[in-house]
Amino acid sequence: MLKLDLSYLNDFIDLAEIEAMQPMLQTSRQILENGTGAGAEYLGWLDLPLNYDRGEFARIKELAAEIRDHSDVLIVCGIGGSYLGARAVIEALADPFSALRPVSTRDNPLIIYAGHHLSGRYLNSLLSALSDYRVTLNIISKSGTTTEPAIAFRILEQWMIDRYGLDGARKRIFATTDKEKGALKQLADIRGYETFVVPDNIGGRYSVLTAVGLLPIAVAGISIDDLMAGAVQARENYSTPLLWENDCDLYAVTRNVLQKRGYTTEILVNYEPGLNYVSEWWKQLFGESEGKDGRGLFPASMNFTTDLHSLGQYVQDGRRILLETVLQIETLREDILINESEENLDGLNYLAGKSLGEVNHKALYGTLMAHVAGGVPVQLLKMSELSAYSLGELMYFFQRACGISGYLNSVNPFDQPGVENYKNNMYALLGKPGYETARAELEKILFPKEDEVR
Repeated sequence: MLKLDLSYLNDFIDLAEIEAMQPMLQTSRQILENGTGAGAEYLGWLDLPLNYDRGEFARIKELAAEIRDHSDVLIVCGIGGSYLGARAVIEALADPFSALRPVSTRDNPLIIYAGHHLSGRYLNSLLSALSDYRVTLNIISKSGTTTEPAIAFRILEQWMIDRYGLDGARKRIFATTDKEKGALKQLADIRGYETFVVPDNIGGRYSVLTAVGLLPIAVAGISIDDLMAGAVQARENYSTPLLWENDCDLYAVTRNVLQKRGYTTEILVNYEPGLNYVSEWWKQLFGESEGKDGRGLFPASMNFTTDLHSLGQYVQDGRRILLETVLQIETLREDILINESEENLDGLNYLAGKSLGEVNHKALYGTLMAHVAGGVPVQLLKMSELSAYSLGELMYFFQRACGISGYLNSVNPFDQPGVENYKNNMYALLGKPGYETARAELEKILFPKEDEVR
């Protein structure tokens, strides 16, 4: 179960400020729940935990079992919301050192990611490392024309066909894409690849509980039933209109109150390395949803205690623009005890017999108190454990809070118009047909002739 602890905000927010937000919150809730606001056509995620496609869900579990049986590696080819949700869950729950274990001892395929950048070195190294492994490929793209995954898939698909033949590739390449249209759907139909659906009414960054996230997560051996059950519970918990009984709404409100007070950057902090990609998923969710019209908190993340030894000084004594949301896992299923040393040269015998998890918890509270004393507002989001169920709760919590917070900020939380700017420039510079005029203008700026410089 999730629990938001706001007790450390007492020096930064007055109760009256939160109460004053209630009329705006009520309006934002109504806009979200009634689908009357900007971006309402992308609200399919809101009730997804209850009305998802049971037939496709069963097909995902069946295929995942087959892939686990005949593959050593699953390549997930996608970018942004097409891979971050799955990677967040997988890296939080899967064996972090699976790659070091003999293939024969692994319970599930190794999940590898491609198409999330434009590095030729990375893709070339990946291909050269795959020769001794049985490989399956999941391409995830609504349109099939997003540059990074489209390029990677073109190369990876050819590698798969060269290795397995087209008939063999059909059993090992799966496309998660539009139900009826788009370049990838057309190609999958031509090739005969099995497809799964990216729903029209769910944007990429809200898609983790669709086939986009569920297929890779299931292949990794993680229970998608538990993941969905956690989301169902979260949907029920956060449907209450009573603010002080709704931690999701409280989170949306407090971050907006702090933004009005001049805090510009929210840091999502974790104390468990496996949560790093939960933070990456969260950054895309809030960054693309709120960062528009000159508004929104800048979403950043830190992995403690690691980053305390690099960024801790700035957090403690730098500009007072930061607020922290700290993820705490209250109960760890795996831990290790600290042994006693006869020499005690490191002076750590006072910790002998304690678990590393206990030390980590003390580091969390010690750091939290230091940052609060230093003028950093901190709210603590407690997860009872790290499991598929709790991650389902957490992800629905953040998705709903993001929708509410976006409307509190008077922006459309479900579009991303600014993303197109860099793409158009890139297309022009690469010589994409139809971008000739833009290319000429950009080249004048980037590569001026000598007489123009003068």
